[in-house]
Amino acid sequence: MKIIAFVGMPASGKSEASRIAAEMGIPVIIMGDVIRKEVLKRGLEPNDSNTGMVATDLRKCEGMDAVSRRCISQIRETGSELVVVDGVRGIAEVECFRQEFGKGFILISMYAPIEIRFSRVQKRGRSDDMNSIEGLRQRDERELSWGMGEAIEASNVEIENKSTLEAFRKDVVEVLGNYSGSCPEKDQARKNLTE
Repeated sequence: MKIIAFVGMPASGKSEASRIAAEMGIPVIIMGDVIRKEVLKRGLEPNDSNTGMVATDLRKCEGMDAVSRRCISQIRETGSELVVVDGVRGIAEVECFRQEFGKGFILISMYAPIEIRFSRVQKRGRSDDMNSIEGLRQRDERELSWGMGEAIEASNVEIENKSTLEAFRKDVVEVLGNYSGSCPEKDQARKNLTE
């Protein structure tokens, strides 16, 4: 089994890369959904403050790899030999996945400058997004406190996402293609996405 996980600061392109993977026919597990589900389970409004609080609380109570451990059964339930995981937030999660999947775990980091990321945040309109660049900086700091910087440093490859969406899509398709191996359906999907 091969796991390709995405790591990067908020709004660096992880969700877009996951959409591309899904278009290629690769199952996607979104780590943030674990947190959003827990926020709703606790009866909280799904905003940035509550999402951050629940994410920090889960890690404090269950360990820094709490979210990754909750994702492992979802990954296995896909029944697929190749799965994309969106949203690694710390080095403990990387270590958890590497322990579980060994050499089959590949980590891809996404990079974009904070000004570009904030303009994306303003456009996407998610309920857990921040409404100021200062709010984004605070979220960056919170995620860095979970070991995000070390996780980014541990990546196998980095994709820069500071140009056009077209250029980013091309880079993601190429990197996913390099790691996914040969599969006729995925090869055709990859061809369609780059045309």
